[in-house]
Amino acid sequence: MNPETLEILLAAGIPTVLLVALATVFVRRRRGTTTDEAPPAVDVPAPAPAPELDTPAAPTEVLPEEAEAPPALEVPAPVAGRLSRLRDRLARSGSPLGTRLLAVLSKDHLTEDDWDELEETLLLADVGAGPSGELIEALRTRVRVEGLKDPARVRAVLREQLLALVDPSLDRSLNTAHGAAADGSQVPAVVLVVGVNGTGKTTTVGKLARVLVAEGKTVVLGAADTFRAAAADQLQTWGSRVGVHTVRSDRDGADPAAVAFDAVRTGRAEGIDVVLVDTAGRLQNKAGLMDELGKITRVITREAPLSEVLLVLDATTGQNGLNQARVFSEVAGVTGIVLTKLDGTAKGGIVVAVQRELGVPVKFVGLGEGPDDLAPFDPASFVDGLLGA
Repeated sequence: MNPETLEILLAAGIPTVLLVALATVFVRRRRGTTTDEAPPAVDVPAPAPAPELDTPAAPTEVLPEEAEAPPALEVPAPVAGRLSRLRDRLARSGSPLGTRLLAVLSKDHLTEDDWDELEETLLLADVGAGPSGELIEALRTRVRVEGLKDPARVRAVLREQLLALVDPSLDRSLNTAHGAAADGSQVPAVVLVVGVNGTGKTTTVGKLARVLVAEGKTVVLGAADTFRAAAADQLQTWGSRVGVHTVRSDRDGADPAAVAFDAVRTGRAEGIDVVLVDTAGRLQNKAGLMDELGKITRVITREAPLSEVLLVLDATTGQNGLNQARVFSEVAGVTGIVLTKLDGTAKGGIVVAVQRELGVPVKFVGLGEGPDDLAPFDPASFVDGLLGA
């Protein structure tokens, strides 16, 4: 091939080759691929995690020492040990009644002024005019007949006369025997507790429950004081400490007779020994009190007869407390007295006065603020405490 021909071919062929190459590249790019370039990356969302199955977690092993134990119930103090505490507390308090009586009677010669002082001491201690006069007359006779020069003999005679005044012959036991319904079935003893607010009535009901539990009785509490705010809560707290159930309303101002009825019915259904019913303490007028307590009594006795009606009195209120006792006795048929705050008060003579006024015995006395400071009343321990024996 001559040089001229070669030049012609090169001049015509090179542009053609370039055009073919460019066309090939263009076509390949339109198809999305090239020989020397990877396809562009595409963002593909990660697969969603599989839903968790609703399966309970494996139980955690709780060691015995780590398990939450129910709160331990309190064990009330034995009732027998409380009798001596009455005497001891009165003796430690230095009762003005016993101290002044002994001081005057120990004189070598008693004048009329001395006898007047003795009578005044008794009246200030709320013994009452009638019982005070009887005691002075008895002491005058003993002094005139026996002389009473020896201090030990003076103490013995005074103790004897005071004990007679308190009257140890009265039945001071709490009736907790099972009763009988109209159909002859056995029902629990029902104890109705009455008294004005401020005497420690609801607290006394709680302490009385502890006394009964200490004696091995089963108890149900009825929170029929629906008038005073938080009275039911207070009573329920007392009961829960010793494992005693409290029947109460779910609202303030509920019908107290209905609550009392429910408590007695619960006690009957559960075979309980004693049902203690706390009542409202308002004393606005005799008619209103009579209506309310009368209704409670009528409703309760549909389920079980009343075993006791206990009146709670504050021993420090003196003659005012005696006036309250008269009203409640007329309305509620009181069968026994509970005297609170008797630890060392000069008003100890109210024991004699209230028994004479109502003709019913003092059955329990409150000795202090402790949960087990309620004791069955013992005349001998009481008199010994007054005399500092």
